[in-house]
Amino acid sequence: MADIRKVVLAYSGGLDTSVAVRWIAETYRCEVVCFCADVGQNEDLEAAKRKALAVGASKAVVRDMRLPFVRDYVWPALRAGALYEGQYLLGTSLARPCIAQGLMEAADAEQADAISHGATGKGNDQVRFELAAYHFRPGIKIIAPWREWKFRGRRELIDYTKQHSIPIEATADKPYSVDRNLLHTSYEGGVLEDPWREPDPAMFQLTRDPREAPSEPRVIELEYEKGDAVAIDGVRLGPVELLAKLNTIAGEHGVGRVDLVENRFVGMKSRGVYETPGGSVLHAARAAVESLTLDREVLRIRQDLMPRYASLVYNGFWFAPEREALQRLVDDVAQAITGTARLRLYKGAITVLGRKAPRSLYRPDIVTFEEDTVYDQRDAQGFIKLNALRMRIRSELDK
Repeated sequence: MADIRKVVLAYSGGLDTSVAVRWIAETYRCEVVCFCADVGQNEDLEAAKRKALAVGASKAVVRDMRLPFVRDYVWPALRAGALYEGQYLLGTSLARPCIAQGLMEAADAEQADAISHGATGKGNDQVRFELAAYHFRPGIKIIAPWREWKFRGRRELIDYTKQHSIPIEATADKPYSVDRNLLHTSYEGGVLEDPWREPDPAMFQLTRDPREAPSEPRVIELEYEKGDAVAIDGVRLGPVELLAKLNTIAGEHGVGRVDLVENRFVGMKSRGVYETPGGSVLHAARAAVESLTLDREVLRIRQDLMPRYASLVYNGFWFAPEREALQRLVDDVAQAITGTARLRLYKGAITVLGRKAPRSLYRPDIVTFEEDTVYDQRDAQGFIKLNALRMRIRSELDK
């Protein structure tokens, strides 16, 4: 790739990308433009911009992508009920294609020859960034420093930063990686690579230790329209504001911590610790409303497809036609999910207290144990016999 003149780097201001700025400029003798996407990581991106320029970037661009992140990525995944391996709400997996979209738009604006990222050759993010990049520009050149440079680990990167006076937060004593956005904060690597070791309580950023959460529970009501949350306790909010407020409320009560060993797309198992306070509440509330509003078989189809959808997102196939096809089905199903869920948040737990919907399929006059005039219980006898027919035939043959 000797013909590269300008590279746009997805820049976070962390250890890997700070080293990458200097390394790319020196290795490829090219101009490096840093792109910082604000997806709600609650960091001083103007400071990151100054840092990028200080370590060798010719230009640094900061773009606020919080609204498209929540509206176009988080909300669709929540409508799908997406959980990877039954627990992970896909915070990083959803942020990467969003950041990649902004990155590729910056590459076009800068007329760049290539893009770059700080993802390692062992992780999922390299796949997510690059699949998205090829979606937007099939012929784009990609520089992945972790697959090229001589450094064998983050400790050597830390030594490099000391040699070149590059300011970083990671240290050799606490080199675990932190990724934060409006949906979650994730922690992995370093001291967390021992799956037997309990995370340091001081590590968490979004949630209280449930043991130190308020002794009084918080009851909230979440309103949904066509599968998306639109109001908290009767107050309508935009997607960004709603998720941010719910993060604060749920985080205060210790809701949303997950510690799991997951299967990476590249073939290895890894340990990840996640905080997803608002997302956990949204997932529970939507499930409560859809229990009233979705037809049984429609709900089962959506539930059957959910693991496939979640794996596609986790593995980086956000822009793939199969994910888009599943999304169309999910969004059509979600048209019926309109209603309100009432939940109690208490010391890390979410309890559904009630749910209601203007077009509820739940019929008290049918389900009641008291006398009714709409259900003939004698009909159940033929229903049972017909469903038992195949089992009765097999049993007779066995005997």
